[in-house]
Amino acid sequence: MDYSAEEITKSLKAKGLRVTPQRFAIYANLLSRADHPTVEQLLEDLNQDFPIASLATIYSSLQVLKEVGLVQAVLVEEGVARYHAQMETHYHFHCSVCGAIEDIPSGQLAPISLKQLRPGLKPESYDITIRGVCDRCQ
Repeated sequence: MDYSAEEITKSLKAKGLRVTPQRFAIYANLLSRADHPTVEQLLEDLNQDFPIASLATIYSSLQVLKEVGLVQAVLVEEGVARYHAQMETHYHFHCSVCGAIEDIPSGQLAPISLKQLRPGLKPESYDITIRGVCDRCQ
């Protein structure tokens, strides 16, 4: 989905954030893509034409964007965080061959009931990652 600069700025301001060039660029980049880039991939993308960010800036900006609920970290590989701005409830498919991560709308899977948890447990969130081989790698 394409987002205008005005929509991106409005989203950042609505969360009480200052609109810095780095935050804007990182959030716009994540909104424009369907994959789930690492910090290093974001750094490469953002600095391709004109250096605007360092690794530290990207990490700190992502942390702020996560805290206000504009981006999520996706942890499907040990020790590797990937990021995206898809905030609607969904799950992930992770290809064990090529490493691709694909979003799966929550409506495509049977609903999960957390009512079966033993008394005393108070769930706050859950993540589902389906692991296997994608159609491109089969």
